[in-house]
Amino acid sequence: MSNGRRFFGFIGERRGMNYSPVYYIPIKRIVFTMKCKFSYISSLAFSILFSTFLMALAQVDEDHRWVRPEKNSDPSVWGMHGGIVFSLWPYGLEGTVGAFGGGPRGLIRVGYEHEGNIYHMNFIAIEPVVNGKMEFSEISESVVDNKWGKLIWAGNDAIPGSFYPTAGTTGVISKLDSDSAVEQLTLFLFMERFSNGAAPYIKVSMRSDRPDEICFELFHHENSASMDRCALTATMGNYARLREIYLDGQVVNSKDLYGGYDEIDFIEKAPYPFGAMLKDANGDFIVLATTDESQASLSSWPEHELAKKRMNWRYRPDFQLTQYWRKESNYFDPSLQVRVNGRARYWGGGSRDKNVYMPIPNGPSFENFELREKYYPGQKFFFGMTKKSVDEILLEAR
Repeated sequence: MSNGRRFFGFIGERRGMNYSPVYYIPIKRIVFTMKCKFSYISSLAFSILFSTFLMALAQVDEDHRWVRPEKNSDPSVWGMHGGIVFSLWPYGLEGTVGAFGGGPRGLIRVGYEHEGNIYHMNFIAIEPVVNGKMEFSEISESVVDNKWGKLIWAGNDAIPGSFYPTAGTTGVISKLDSDSAVEQLTLFLFMERFSNGAAPYIKVSMRSDRPDEICFELFHHENSASMDRCALTATMGNYARLREIYLDGQVVNSKDLYGGYDEIDFIEKAPYPFGAMLKDANGDFIVLATTDESQASLSSWPEHELAKKRMNWRYRPDFQLTQYWRKESNYFDPSLQVRVNGRARYWGGGSRDKNVYMPIPNGPSFENFELREKYYPGQKFFFGMTKKSVDEILLEAR
């Protein structure tokens, strides 16, 4: 447990002399700045190397469609060319942010590869609920440094291992069956125990015939507290200014739903039951989210006094994506519902000063977008981002 070659030991709490894989950290071995691994490379040099790594990943090769590390010591970035790419802290997805950019800790960074470039589009946060108490992976304190954001790391199988600031696994490539040309990439994501006692982990998979979609399958460690729910929420809808939620027979627009709201906090209305969801071509439940703006409008940026400080919120891709959550209709609990909340102003860092929160251009948009369901081991949620329009998706469903 105290092997000095480990960057972090097992994550969680220490209770007496009883240690287990989600309980103990050898604190004296922690070098949180990661200098133990990268002290021989300057920050600038490593950023250049990381940008080169991302560009290499983005080189389209028809025989090698997967985006993934070549070895366990590479940056933690996986996905598909022409589809979803995801990464873990400390690695961003866009070369311009450098090796250790890309947003807060405690989140799965989700992007899209297009014509040789990877665009960061959203985050996925983990939100377990125990006895009615919900925690948030990006703002729950780490036991390592008492700062926001749980540490998340990857492995080949359901054995948690320990955190290390590189990929840890290249991901496992397998065939769906012996007669199929369809491949599947699989890996497991682990995280620190939450203060409410929850200890979830996630099996992540992508299929080569569905590059626009990622599957999250939830489990828990044996010593986890019993979870009422463990939501996975897409938590950066303001970036793409998602304003329209497509349900069965209705389109909900955030400007109508939150009309007149101009405060700095989240605003939320009632969730939507599974019976209000659309069904796709396979009969699965699906909910779609898009912006209501043109590409020109979405890419523009206002002349606001805070605009230069909030350039990270300016939409960078020259295309739009429909984002969605899907749930298999033959494997769900009746507690399933669609939940969204919204913001009228971009996140301002936790201050209560309204003057540091820039208004979202053209009105409130949805920030968190998720499916909620009573927890059970092996429950699956599919998150997607596609260049197909809502009309094209709905036409396929007919």
